[in-house]
Amino acid sequence: MNQSQRTTYGAQSLDTSRDEGLRSFMLGVYNKMGLGLLLSAVLAYAFGTIAPLTQALFNTPLLYVVQFGPIVLLFGSMFFMRNPSPIGAAVLYWAVVSLIGAGLSVWVLMAVGGQSAETLTGTISITFGTIAQAFVATSAAFFGLSLWGYTTKRNLQPIGSFLVMAIIGVVIVSLINMFFLESSGLQWLIQFAVLGLMAGIVAWQTQGLKLMYSEIAGDERSMAVMTYYGALNLYIAFVNMFQIILMFMGNRE
Repeated sequence: MNQSQRTTYGAQSLDTSRDEGLRSFMLGVYNKMGLGLLLSAVLAYAFGTIAPLTQALFNTPLLYVVQFGPIVLLFGSMFFMRNPSPIGAAVLYWAVVSLIGAGLSVWVLMAVGGQSAETLTGTISITFGTIAQAFVATSAAFFGLSLWGYTTKRNLQPIGSFLVMAIIGVVIVSLINMFFLESSGLQWLIQFAVLGLMAGIVAWQTQGLKLMYSEIAGDERSMAVMTYYGALNLYIAFVNMFQIILMFMGNRE
């Protein structure tokens, strides 16, 4: 029996009980996210260490597919997947995860070749040790934020619109800085802002999944779809946090 209580988004606090159905639903989200991270790690290592795959990615138009494919799929799904099926949600999730995983191979390639990269914030040098440390730090932060979002009685949903608009604003400022201002100080602020926003999104999305469960409990089709969409949102937040933390740790300036 679902005992979760519906709460208006304007409320200051909420109280959702934890039944077995909710635990199973959230476990499904985290399992899919974990498998997505595992697949990303495998693809990143493969494209970063196997020469034919590396050449195929970085020396062919496949690079543009990997760079822009996730954005195209995510925006496209907003228009073409108004009522997604579990299969459609699964295809979207694994396609995005695969493309992002291939893109993460740039960090593996740097670690293998001992290469450095010049950015607006300075010189970045990556090793496998740095990657491992960044992953552990990101995992610890993610776990804490998601646990807080799951257990807090404070209603985090009103901040959702602010987080989304803030991310759009940060992306615009980042593009302006990249092509026109080229300010290292502003780039540092942008990275800290993105990290903070991703942290907020983890807690907000986790609580949002609990509230969504109270709406769709018993509807197997909707729950199957939402486990994929929930996993996708949390996966993207995790990867963004990981890359920013990795750049912080790898910065030698």
